[in-house]
Amino acid sequence: MSEKILYLGDTTLDTTLDTAAAYLAGVMTACDIKFDYLASNEPFDDGMLGNDYTGIIISDYPAENFTGEQLALIAEKVKEGMGLLMVGGWESFSGLGRQYTDTILKDVLPVNMIDGDDRVNSSGPCLIEKVCEHEIIGDLPFEKNTPGIGGYNSFEAKPDAKLILRSQRFNAKCEKGTFQFEAMGESAALLVIGSYGKGRVCAFATDAAPHWVGGLVDWGDKRVHAQASGAGEIEVGNWYANLFGNMVKWMAAID
Repeated sequence: MSEKILYLGDTTLDTTLDTAAAYLAGVMTACDIKFDYLASNEPFDDGMLGNDYTGIIISDYPAENFTGEQLALIAEKVKEGMGLLMVGGWESFSGLGRQYTDTILKDVLPVNMIDGDDRVNSSGPCLIEKVCEHEIIGDLPFEKNTPGIGGYNSFEAKPDAKLILRSQRFNAKCEKGTFQFEAMGESAALLVIGSYGKGRVCAFATDAAPHWVGGLVDWGDKRVHAQASGAGEIEVGNWYANLFGNMVKWMAAID
């Protein structure tokens, strides 16, 4: 199996990487991760999985672009050892219109999707909490420098999966110059990993690009400039880049 990723989605009206897809593509380029790309408005082609990818990323890629047979083939490839990462968005997980809720990927992914619209937008602080140690997050300083996001897909970790990160929304008030924060409901699963057969599977509830990514895109003590071929240049935080780079490498078992 070649060390190459298939990246699907994160575009709207065109077929280039020069949109929201520039973020994840830029991070993979900076991390020297090789990938092929298919835009959100392009249907999946049967021949793609003949390229023997080590992992596949589905991010805001409509489920209607697949046939049932193609999704079944992806599931079989994961069972045989290919990795699968789904990144959040309006056309990921349940999303808007039950995207993947009724597909075979409900069995493959390490999360239980909700029955209905799972999109959660947060106008106030939505902060990330580390739940356990894992190589994906390494020594990233979630406790000392906690980042926030702007929204996410709501799902639950399956019993045999591992919850690594979760998010918590807060209602913030400012009274006489002092800010007060009150948690809004229960925390939500953000990063969940598991396995399906021999393949590693990963679910990340928020987006890699604005607007849902929120302040996470600038998380870091240094700036990273990166540019994938065919995409615009991105400028992001180094800890953000490390998080997504590690996520892709773990999913695809790339050293």
